[in-house]
Amino acid sequence: MNIYNALIKSSLLYGSETWRLTENNKIRVETTEMDALRRSSRISRKDRIRNVTIRQQIGLEETIIKEIEQNQLTWYGHVQRMAEERLPKRALKWMPKQKRARGRPKKNRMEGIKKAMNARNLSEGQWKDRKQWSLGVGQRRKTF
Repeated sequence: MNIYNALIKSSLLYGSETWRLTENNKIRVETTEMDALRRSSRISRKDRIRNVTIRQQIGLEETIIKEIEQNQLTWYGHVQRMAEERLPKRALKWMPKQKRARGRPKKNRMEGIKKAMNARNLSEGQWKDRKQWSLGVGQRRKTF
């Protein structure tokens, strides 16, 4: 498990804060993760063991997509708390001037962040309170 966290997971998550998570990207990342988990467990696809079963055997509760969304929300809150003149904040708010090509518009990165915020019941402006934001994102667990 330590090798998985140190090598595979860190490589898969590199730069994930700024990704645009499309369905195709999600499938690719999940497939790569499961391939690494199967190889480390020495389980072949020919054995016909479900991914959920392998995750339970290893002790992983959540998929890597949840962690990518957490990283994105953590980064989003961090950038929102920055001063307006900082480059990351200006880049986050930047919108291109040119028109998009004809057809259905592609989803942008902000739509993915908004979807992840809705799934966790987070609202705009909640990032101002760092502790509440990190609790809502799921980075820290509540302690009583």
